[in-house]
Formats: sequence, structure tokens, C-alpha cells
Amino acid sequence: METNDKIYLEIREILAKNKDAEKGFDQAANNAESPDLKTYFANKSRERRIFNQKLISEIKIAYSDFDETGSFSGTIHRAWMDVKALFSGSDDESMLAEAIRGDKAAIKEYEDVLHYKKLPAGLHFLLSEQREKIQMDLKKNQDFNEVN
Repeated sequence: METNDKIYLEIREILAKNKDAEKGFDQAANNAESPDLKTYFANKSRERRIFNQKLISEIKIAYSDFDETGSFSGTIHRAWMDVKALFSGSDDESMLAEAIRGDKAAIKEYEDVLHYKKLPAGLHFLLSEQREKIQMDLKKNQDFNEVN
């Protein structure tokens, strides 16, 4: 059943995962051997940071009670510890494979939220735009993986 609370929680989950991705891509950029992959991951981290800034702004417009503090921050930190561990000891190929896996999962999560009819229009537009960017990046990931 589609409720405003359920939509709100799922949007917060997308934000949390985008924050994790931002940090994970930053960690991957620091650990990558290939200069091209370092640049690629740094750009992905920057992109997710921008996603997060825009998403926070749009969430605040749609949900006046939105608060990033408290348990939300704790959830981010716990999830980030898992992401950091994944990227800290991995080789370039493994990190790129994880980026592809993460992008595929993100697209699915965006699509799940975009199906809600009660999703505020501004959030629908922004989430659609971000999903499209992730889909384009996924194509680049797969192309980059085939070349290397």
C-alpha cells in the first residue's frame, strides 16, 4: 500500500545509499591503481555529492519535518563502514565490478520509488533525472570494464 510515510522512508533510504556511494567512490578513487579509474571514481563521488545536495533540498520542500540528524546519521555510518571495508582492500577490477553492481541496485531502488503516484512532483522529476544519470554511468562502467 502506498502511503506518504512509506514513500518518505524509501526516499530517505535512497539518500542514505547515495551518501554511502559517495564515500565508497571516494575510497575507490584513493585505492585505484589506474589513473583513469582514479579519475572515474572521483567523478562518481562528486556526482553523488551533488545528487545528495539536490535530493536534500527537494526532500525539505516536500517534507517539512525532514531531519538528517539522529538515527539517520547512525544508519549512514553503519552502512558506510561496510562500503569502506569493501573498497579499501580491493583491486581495480573488483572495485569496478562493485560499482556496476551498486549502480544496478540504485537504478532498481529509484524505479521502485518512481512508481508511486503520491510521489511529490519535484521529487519525481529529480529522482528520474538522477536515475537516468546512473543508467548512463552504468553503460560507461560496462564499457570501461570491457576495455580494461
